[in-house]
Amino acid sequence: MPARYVFTETWDIPADPETVRDLLVDVEHYPQWWPQVRAVAKLSDDGALLVCRSTLPYDLEIVLHAVTRDLPTLEVGLGGDLDGFARWTLTPAPRGSRTVFEQEVVVGGLLGLASIALRPVLSWNHHQMMLGCRNGLSSRAAEPR
Repeated sequence: MPARYVFTETWDIPADPETVRDLLVDVEHYPQWWPQVRAVAKLSDDGALLVCRSTLPYDLEIVLHAVTRDLPTLEVGLGGDLDGFARWTLTPAPRGSRTVFEQEVVVGGLLGLASIALRPVLSWNHHQMMLGCRNGLSSRAAEPR
């Protein structure tokens, strides 16, 4: 039984949109600053496989396919354990960049079935993953280049 999830996050990151974009499109280096991204395998110039684990003890295998890497909007199609898209919109802000993250996915299989009873827990788990992203991205973006 598939389950649909929609997530939105808005953060200010202490770097210009170009710097933030460069970090976000450099998927192969996510494990260096995003603790919940455990492994990345490049599949093509526009595709990668990510293995992610947040707080709950299960791994998600997510296939990314780049749709656009041009500011202000970065977008990837998602496949594997999740089907849908993730989008970042990056705009200048007084102290760096305003980042808006949007994700819409359908989850099938056992995770979709678990969503019937565990939706609040699974949403919390996603929030923990994105907290790791925000903290890691902010730290990495603030490093001298």
